[in-house]
Amino acid sequence: MTVRAALLGTLLLLGACAAVPDRGLPSSAAIDARARELMARERVTGMAVAVIDEGEIVHVGTYGLRNAERRLPLETDTIMYGASLTKAAFAYMVMQLVDEGRLELDRSIADYLPRPLPDYEGYEGLAGDERWRRLTPRIILNHSTGLANLRVLEPDRKLRFHWDPGARYGYSGEGFWILQTVLEEGLGLDVGAEIQRRVFDRFKMTRTSMRWRDDFAGNLADGYAMDGSFEPHDRRDNVAAAGSMDTTIADQARLWAGMVRGDGLSAAARAELVRPQFDIPFAHQFPTLADATDPRAGAIGLSAALGVVTVRDKGGLLWFKGGHNDWTGNMAVCQEARRRCVVFLANSVRAELVYPELLRFILGETAMPWWWEYNR
Repeated sequence: MTVRAALLGTLLLLGACAAVPDRGLPSSAAIDARARELMARERVTGMAVAVIDEGEIVHVGTYGLRNAERRLPLETDTIMYGASLTKAAFAYMVMQLVDEGRLELDRSIADYLPRPLPDYEGYEGLAGDERWRRLTPRIILNHSTGLANLRVLEPDRKLRFHWDPGARYGYSGEGFWILQTVLEEGLGLDVGAEIQRRVFDRFKMTRTSMRWRDDFAGNLADGYAMDGSFEPHDRRDNVAAAGSMDTTIADQARLWAGMVRGDGLSAAARAELVRPQFDIPFAHQFPTLADATDPRAGAIGLSAALGVVTVRDKGGLLWFKGGHNDWTGNMAVCQEARRRCVVFLANSVRAELVYPELLRFILGETAMPWWWEYNR
């Protein structure tokens, strides 16, 4: 608790935590108690929660263990895997490039690449299919590329278009790899360095990186699957816009507070980031190529924005981004009008079982489509 107290003392005015109930939010003590109660019920190994209100951090808490075998506690500066929350940070950086006129959202990636995309390693499968030229930064960021989520899911591990770019939504990490290639090969940027400078450094995220750092080793979270089995924290030495970010809950609190405020973006770019742009009628986010629809999606205006997903909430726009693998469950949910966010990180995928109840406890009833996000 002393680490969290120090963090909040730095980020908040004296007494701000005591003022949380006046904001219409539960107290930090109440959030802590509810989080521990739900974790015990669902046997969650480790979980962290941050709450942002009016663009300011009002709560940061960690619960459980970063390593159950050695009984090591999860702390606010424990390194955790960010997974696909990386995509939101990447999209935020991309919008800075748009602001500067270095990238146009609706311009073909062919205009930026010095060679055709199929000439690059890993994209040979697109040779002869000129639809790759229809890809734009916007189409990539709103997941309407027509590509599978990952090439390893294809029978021959090569990419192919399943529909025309821009025709329908289908979550694709591969699209983010392509946009990373455009920035690196077309604009000559080091994507890891750009995100570090433009996003992580801007928000004083001192323990966040797109690639492994040796100083992370002393305090990092290992992973736990749904059955409780152990997976050691993976070193990610290569920058991946789709999901290589190592981070902490303290840093994620700073990131989402900065993003909800719009720091570093023009008002127009910040508005475009979360503007509903592409309808999502589908019943589930995964599997990404499934066609089943659900009327609940239309009822809440489920839509893709740029790197995040939006719905119509009772108080206005709500936007969110998840991050998941077999040992990791992350989620950030933001209410635009109140500049209010709840950020969840967990080194136990079982934490996803408690997020709907814990979000409801913190924010009250929302239109968050857990049925779509988690397919259960």
